[in-house]
Amino acid sequence: MIWLSISWAASAENLYFNAENCYNKLLKNSKKQKYKQSWMHCINKFYDTYRYDPSGRYAAAGLYKTGELYLNLYKFSGNEHDKQKASDIFHQIVKNFPKSLYKIKAEKIITENSLTYKKKSIPHKKVRYRKKQNATSKNFLKPIPGYNTIIKKIRFKSNPDYTRIVIDTNKKVSYTYKPDKKKTSKKNRHIYMELLNSRLAKTVIKKIPIHDKLLSHVQAVQFLKNLVKVTIYLKSFNTFKIFSLKNPSRIVIDIWNKSSEKQNIDKPYPASLAKQFALGVDLIVIDPGHGGHDYGAPGYVKGVYEKNVVLQIAKRLAKKIQEKLHCKVILTRNIDKFLTLEKRTEIANSNHADLFISIHTNASKKHQACGIETYFLNLAVDKESIRVAARENAPSTKNMSDLQVILNNLMENSKINESNRLASHVQNNLCNYLKKYYIKINNKGVKQAPFYVLLGAKMPSILIETSFISNKRECKRLQNSLFLDRLCESITIGIKKYIMESDPTAFLKNRRIISAF
Repeated sequence: MIWLSISWAASAENLYFNAENCYNKLLKNSKKQKYKQSWMHCINKFYDTYRYDPSGRYAAAGLYKTGELYLNLYKFSGNEHDKQKASDIFHQIVKNFPKSLYKIKAEKIITENSLTYKKKSIPHKKVRYRKKQNATSKNFLKPIPGYNTIIKKIRFKSNPDYTRIVIDTNKKVSYTYKPDKKKTSKKNRHIYMELLNSRLAKTVIKKIPIHDKLLSHVQAVQFLKNLVKVTIYLKSFNTFKIFSLKNPSRIVIDIWNKSSEKQNIDKPYPASLAKQFALGVDLIVIDPGHGGHDYGAPGYVKGVYEKNVVLQIAKRLAKKIQEKLHCKVILTRNIDKFLTLEKRTEIANSNHADLFISIHTNASKKHQACGIETYFLNLAVDKESIRVAARENAPSTKNMSDLQVILNNLMENSKINESNRLASHVQNNLCNYLKKYYIKINNKGVKQAPFYVLLGAKMPSILIETSFISNKRECKRLQNSLFLDRLCESITIGIKKYIMESDPTAFLKNRRIISAF
């Protein structure tokens, strides 16, 4: 449970720095400073930091900046109400944070500006969200008209091993979450989520019954005028993961039971050829990237797009794996259609896949850039990996603001080492095999980056950048049937070697599979 407390603190920090960014932009824009709404935008962000965790290390700082901005607003507006708001907040800091340095700073401002404390603008006690409060309470700053995020829909999908809940919004929303900390029972646990500066659309179903093995129901309430609270009712204590995506904006909550995972691991493998001779690798999911309205990278040759090229590669690779490894293969898409990034790993998880392989082509503004590289999920360590991750993540999110969520996921993900091993075998065999037939095969190596398409996978997973579609020579190769065939042959060899490393005799037991290579 340590990672949850880390995330809780990190989120308060994120709220504070987001508020600071808002204030810095305001200070640089003299026109916006003339409008109260611009000031209230930043004021509410700083106050959200305090309200998020009233006893946390960023609480006093958030409250102090709230008072400071009210005082600065007063200099523009001349409205005594804004000055009184600032006064009430600074007096509240003196009273509630006696050991904080902000108490000294607040006292200095009170003295310099002759501020008096007349009314309670800020609650004396810590805000306890579990107790119902009046949404019209004067203790909370009013939301800015037109600024609030709208919660459009809450939906779910039940799978045998896990349940996914998706909260659809009209734009990006800041949110916090934590589990029920009661230790009396492992049953009837909850996950509490708070969506800041948001409101429920009238069409939202506020109580959604689920009643599967993991969940009872999900309930959403408009807790305050600018705060929506979502409670997920668990039937037992489960593991969960929460992350946000964009285009369209949504929050994804995956919940699964660790005990069921252990049971699945302990079950004996069925006596199929693949299970006997491929060390439990029975099903491989191949994911052709992009699709539909998401064209991917444009090719050097006019009319050539990544989405079409990777679909051809995926179909050829599926046949190779079926013929030579005797494994079952599922394509996340076998036609030109759009799939969200989380849907791709959902297909792999729902079908209990043993490996997940995402196929892509690379691209660069520099047309001379060329080569092949293979990625596994981790935090990026070089600028080039960050660039590639940003491009491949674009259908889902245009920024990497959820790095803390990704980091938490990586801390829990025991498949990183296996994914690294799979990536190494595939990358090495791709380059070594193709060098036999082609010149200028640039081995760019195995790299790591936070790809959203790999984030939810529960099995070893990799992303292959097969070539640079933006390079003249490699774009033409990607349109050549023989090159694609050899490309898929080399990937299949890499998968085979990954299996054999764990069991050197795996394929010796079946001469027909050996002769296939």
